[in-house]
This record gives sequence, C-alpha cells and structure tokens, in this order.
Amino acid sequence: RNRPEGKVLETVGVFEAPKQHGKYETGQLFLHSVFGYRGIVLFPWQARLYDRDVASPVTEKNENVAGHGSKEVKGKTHTYYQVLIDARDCPHISQRSQTEAVTFLANHDDSRALYAIPGLDYVSHEDILPYSSTDQVPIQHELFERFLLYDQTKVPPFVARDTLCAWQEKNHPWLELSDVHRETTENIRVTVIPFYMGMREAQNSHVYWWRYCIRLENLDSEVVQLRERHWRIFSLSGTLETVRGRGVVGREPVLSKEQPAFQYSSHVSLQASSGHMWGTFRFERPDGSHFDVRIPPFSLESNKDEKTPPSGLHW
Repeated sequence: RNRPEGKVLETVGVFEAPKQHGKYETGQLFLHSVFGYRGIVLFPWQARLYDRDVASPVTEKNENVAGHGSKEVKGKTHTYYQVLIDARDCPHISQRSQTEAVTFLANHDDSRALYAIPGLDYVSHEDILPYSSTDQVPIQHELFERFLLYDQTKVPPFVARDTLCAWQEKNHPWLELSDVHRETTENIRVTVIPFYMGMREAQNSHVYWWRYCIRLENLDSEVVQLRERHWRIFSLSGTLETVRGRGVVGREPVLSKEQPAFQYSSHVSLQASSGHMWGTFRFERPDGSHFDVRIPPFSLESNKDEKTPPSGLHW
C-alpha cells in the first residue's frame, strides 16, 4: 500500500503454521506479528507471566507497597524468545520499537556506562509468525553468521554455533527473562519485563541496575496518544521516589488501529538489592479528554549468584 515508486515485491519465504503447542527451535525464521520485522530465533526462555487481567478470584488484600494490591496474581509459564532482527527492517520499525533496547552495564570504571547490542529483541510466543526460506543467509545482521550455521539436513536449517552457546552461557544472568507483568486499563494493555543488569560500586556504596522493557498496545479502534508518565519507585533501603514527566524516552507515541503498539526500554538504579516499581501512563483521546492507564507493579530483584559482570561480545 505504501510501496515506493519503482519498487517491486520480492519473495521472502513461505509461511508455516504457527505452533499451538511446544516451542520454536533455534534457527526458526519468523515475522513479528505486531511490528512486522523479519527475525530469527536464537533460543527460548521460560518466563513467569503475571497477568492481572486474569487474576485469581480471591478476597481483596490490603493495599501493599506495590500499589493496587487488590488482586492476587499467580504466574503461569510462558515462552519468550531471544531473537535477531533483520537490519533491513530496523529503519521501518524505529518509530514503534527501539532496535537497540537490549543493553548491558559496561565492564569498566565508569559505573553508569551502558552499551547496546543492536537488533536484539525478546518476542512472545504468540507474536511469532513462522516461515521458511531457501536463502542460506535470510537475515541480515552482523551476528547472524557468528551465531548460526546453515545445515540443510536440519529443520529449521540453521543451527547454533559454539559461539552462540558460549555467549548464552556466559551472559545468562543478564540476558535471562524471568518475570513478565501485564495489565489492561480501558483497552490499553501494558506489558513490563524487568531485567537485572548487575551491581557497581560508586562513591563507596553499591548501586544496583535494572533495565525494563515496556510494551503499550491499543486493543481498541479509537486513536489515543501517550502524554505523561508517573512512576513510583520503592527501594528496600526504605526510600520511595516519585517520577513524573512528559511521554516516554522523549516520545509521545500515537496508538492507532494501523499501528497499535509501541515498545521501549529504560533503566533504573537503586542503592539496595531489591525494590518495586509501579505507576500510570496518561493518555489523551481525540476529543482532548484524558485517562490513566495502570502500569502493573513489578519487583526489581538482583541475581544472588552473580559472579562476573556481563562480558558482551568479547570472544
């Protein structure tokens, strides 16, 4: 529909039936069902999904430190995937999803230094539209041939190289996705995934860092725009911080029927090994009215078995 003049469509591959049961293997090609990019599965993670929209019907609990504590939420196992995004598609999704969102703490003296791995993402099982291709290098990404090897005898025909297995094992504590939190308010669904990034020493004290990925989805046909964010950040050290601001990551995204989702990552640091975050996003309707969307409360936990800081892409 929006194809530039003179451009022709090329065959990418052949769709396969999405898996209703089980999980996709390393090397599975896919289209992202929401953001539309081409990608390839590196490896699966088993996460605990805490969905407040299907909370257990139990008696109301007292309000707790993590905000709206009226529901007991039991986690259920859900599969997510670590994937590579095709570099050719990155410019087309940059308005809706950050393509440099997976970040690490740098392993040197600057305790605030971060570095990102471009084109790395986490994808939920239901967002995978699997396809097959006869191309031996179907995904353009600088890590594709470092991580994957073509083997025509296998299905899918891309297998993990030793470098991928070593990278996953070495960086497991900082890559692992363990908890996913989800809640819907007035047809706006907010999904939060926190990641522990490590601890650094700064001015004779310990500073613990987390990255959190947030996806906003408009499940309705009415166009809405994100205007403000309001965070509450509780630290085990006893502090409670309030953060208000315009938009998120310098943007005030519009969520429409054509482009219903927006995904971004941000960071938080505490001077304690654990804490909680919760809050609201304020959205604006076309008529100028506003409404608040709840951000599901989520815990910030540090990895107790931390041994060495993340090593990134050093071989």
